[in-house]
Amino acid sequence: MQSLSGERILMRIHIGESDKADGKPLYQAIVDLLRRRGLAGATVFRAIMGFGATARVHSDRVLRLSLDLPLVIECVDTEEHINAILPDLDRMIQGGMVTLERAHVITYRPSVPGET
Repeated sequence: MQSLSGERILMRIHIGESDKADGKPLYQAIVDLLRRRGLAGATVFRAIMGFGATARVHSDRVLRLSLDLPLVIECVDTEEHINAILPDLDRMIQGGMVTLERAHVITYRPSVPGET
């Protein structure tokens, strides 16, 4: 396991739930790519409401549930790893936003089986 403590980069990828890549959900394709390329980890968050460049609101509070809720994928890793993946993400993401910010990692370790 790599040491991740210290100054790192937090990447946030904002996409829609209905976005696709190669016939599968885009969020799944992105997480698969990040894993294959050895980034430290990724988490996908599903939002209950949001809007983007089109200013069209996507919400779970309409008469029928939206089929295109906002998703955010977060990944923290070294600046080198994040920068290396950006061209691939640019090719995959048709509409959305990618942001980067500095993060100070305090702890990064797997859970120990059997301990709570």
